[in-house]
Amino acid sequence: MDELQPIFTELDDQFDDVVTWRRYMHQHPELSFQEERTAKFIEEKLVSFGLEVKTNVGGRNGLIGILTGEQPGKTIALRADFDGLPINDEKDVPYKSLNPGVMHACGHDGHTAALLGTAKALSKFRQKIKGRIIFIFQPAEELPPGGAKFMIEDHVLDGVDYVFGAHLASGIPLGKVAVGAGYKQAAVDKFEILIEGHGGHGARPHNTIDSIVIGSEVVNSLQKIVSRRVNPLQSAVVTIGVFQAGNAFNVIANTARLEGTVRTFDEDVRKLVKEEIYSIVQGITDAFHAGFKIDYLHGYPALYNHPQETEVVRNLFSDVFSEDAVIELEPSMGAEDFAYYLLERPGTFFSVGSQNENENTHFPHHHPKFDIDERALLTIEKAFVKIVSHYLF
Repeated sequence: MDELQPIFTELDDQFDDVVTWRRYMHQHPELSFQEERTAKFIEEKLVSFGLEVKTNVGGRNGLIGILTGEQPGKTIALRADFDGLPINDEKDVPYKSLNPGVMHACGHDGHTAALLGTAKALSKFRQKIKGRIIFIFQPAEELPPGGAKFMIEDHVLDGVDYVFGAHLASGIPLGKVAVGAGYKQAAVDKFEILIEGHGGHGARPHNTIDSIVIGSEVVNSLQKIVSRRVNPLQSAVVTIGVFQAGNAFNVIANTARLEGTVRTFDEDVRKLVKEEIYSIVQGITDAFHAGFKIDYLHGYPALYNHPQETEVVRNLFSDVFSEDAVIELEPSMGAEDFAYYLLERPGTFFSVGSQNENENTHFPHHHPKFDIDERALLTIEKAFVKIVSHYLF
């Protein structure tokens, strides 16, 4: 710990700057694949730190900063995302979003500010580094197919030995860090079903093929996939979020449109659920003499934290924070495109508590009043520095 104290002191000294960066990004959020202003802001900071910078990575606003040490060694990658969400910011704070209908409601501004702070601090201790650090700043985590996929296709992980990422968590108290091996976030798929019936007068249903009735049968039947087709010892979710049909009380709708999501951990279960959706929709529409179309989008894969690297990180965090501060990362049916990086390289993805006693920090992610205790940014920075020291000092 003594060898890291000068770096930690640097982190403490620059904390106000990091908060300022986070609040600037919070005031100027941009939607997925539209983050041009944010990317330029990040680029300017990285250049000022003396890092080698590559822009337009993946062709979609992504960028990386490269810090090469004075001695040879391994290469590790640290990642942050920086896209906002299509949500109107309802907080009463000086740094409220200035972009109506767009806000940082998931902490991506904090992730980016913390990674910038990590890069700035470590750039002043280049002589300690044996190898390279790739600071990955990724757009479009919120919108499938996600920015990670395109950045990997643009060789952002070439030569990288390990990859790590952090996510702020409003459900975890400040000072706690959640770590866990194995599958921790689900694969996410999206589907759209169009039921093609034959509309008509509400008084003469026998002359129609009622898309609403058929759609209702489909909704009810899809709920039985998890309860009757998936092994009870495995996890899956099938949710219908959209059911749209008709526009008059006395008219039987010609078509009905359903949209939903599938969440799974196991690839075989993921395949099974998709097959069952097609089978159920075809069977019901055939029985009612209707037609159908299905548009099925495979989203992010399940996020798998590699056991060896996760155990290393757990021990590192117990040392830098305390054993009591390190808690178990519980599995979630939410999705995260950091999963793509972990398919390519060993590493782990951990959560950092951002909740304090103020109820303003208790709102869940994607809520219009979401906010964080900004001291959590320092936790992320110290966690990243500790990881870097283990592999590269």
